[in-house]
Amino acid sequence: MAVPQKTLDTTDKIFSDLKRETFDHRNSSEYTKYATRGLSEELVRKISSEKNEPEWMLDIRLEGLRVFNEKALPAWGPDLSKLDFDEIIYYAAPGEINEDMTKSWDDVSPEIKETFEKLGIPEAERQVLAGVGAQYESSVVYHKLKEKWEKLGVIFEDMDVAVQKYPDIVQEYFMKRCVPINDHKFAALHAAVWSGGTFLYVPKGVHVSAPMQAYFRMNAQNMGQFEHTLIIIEEGADAHYIEGCSAPKYDSNSLHAGCVEVFIKKKARLRYSSVENWSKDTYNLNTKRALVGEDGRIEWVGGNMGSQVTMLYPCSILQGRGAHAEHLGIAFAGKDQIQDTGAKVIHVAPDTTSSVIMKSMSKDNGHSIYRGQLTIGPKAKGAVARVICDALILDDHSTSDTIPDMNVHNNDVTIGHEATVGKIGEEEVFYLMSRGMTEAEAHAMVVNGFIEPIVKTLPLEYAVEMNRLIELEMEGSVG
Repeated sequence: MAVPQKTLDTTDKIFSDLKRETFDHRNSSEYTKYATRGLSEELVRKISSEKNEPEWMLDIRLEGLRVFNEKALPAWGPDLSKLDFDEIIYYAAPGEINEDMTKSWDDVSPEIKETFEKLGIPEAERQVLAGVGAQYESSVVYHKLKEKWEKLGVIFEDMDVAVQKYPDIVQEYFMKRCVPINDHKFAALHAAVWSGGTFLYVPKGVHVSAPMQAYFRMNAQNMGQFEHTLIIIEEGADAHYIEGCSAPKYDSNSLHAGCVEVFIKKKARLRYSSVENWSKDTYNLNTKRALVGEDGRIEWVGGNMGSQVTMLYPCSILQGRGAHAEHLGIAFAGKDQIQDTGAKVIHVAPDTTSSVIMKSMSKDNGHSIYRGQLTIGPKAKGAVARVICDALILDDHSTSDTIPDMNVHNNDVTIGHEATVGKIGEEEVFYLMSRGMTEAEAHAMVVNGFIEPIVKTLPLEYAVEMNRLIELEMEGSVG
């Protein structure tokens, strides 16, 4: 389909000027001067009290703290022993913010607003989005849905506000059926100290034609961010949610341990796109999971370009007959980075289908890992699943691993798996240079061709952003 020139011009205006300084820029963080470091029951109670939460939410937080203290760090995957929990700031609010103040960019503090303007968020909202949320440290500073969708019953709200305005819905779904508190150590940590995030509810039969986006920004040194995203797509409804993430670099550890819970009802559909660009000193230990009902569809589209260590495996549990899951992902491991990413798909019901396509790149001693799990349950007769993971190594110092895990408990299924690993061929580069390209341009073209199947699934404006981020990662990769 042809893309209107106006859309192309708008896209270039929003994202083409992104530079490394945009993400490394930092504001004053005086608000953390007296912030508590480390985790305690006193801090958990303080968070709940400042948010004026109901007793049942405090109970969830205290249970999370108890489970976190009991569970050990994962005994597999990247080494997390250098993550010092006592140095992390788990909660910090950049000034007094109330619900009314989050409905206009004019009410956002000038310094914070300037940060989001550099990232293109207000402009993207005006041009291409149905709604926007913007979180800074532990607080949502802006959250708004366009009126046409509000009139149709769509709820797009700050998660802290949703606890107050829609307590019955939140209590029914929050960290029970999808991501339970005791799922793992970092799910429990999240339950204890979560703050901010997004609540999205799309009523039966409503099709939201434009994406909704939330952007999460960390600013202070040693900061932790723990936003909670709860999405409920009712029968026959359709939506597209996008998240973006970034943080400046300080040469000391930061921690991101968000949680995403998605509920897809009968014949409903959600595309969840994510462009993550955390700083190179951030531990990105996120949990994302969807429960998919009969003939429902979940699509995960993700790009991970930042962090010092990422452990992220979006999970789809196909509970209803005919449910479908697609996982499309790109991971880029740069200098001394570990990108341990992949997907989990669990086929519970018959006639369910899934497709996992993951691509990774590594350079400058980077280490990319595909870690996947595919489970076909005994009742999943007629299930069809395929897994494709491709790795591109851009120098002689980087590594890539593929660790697939398949558990099949039904003989009446169709499963395919393939994996490739390679380097940029000298003949490819020579041919492109013979057509007038520089060596760097030739490398960039090969990389763009490698990631094109993933990037093309993003809306145009975010495809431009993804390509720009990878260009930044590729700087200095030749010569």
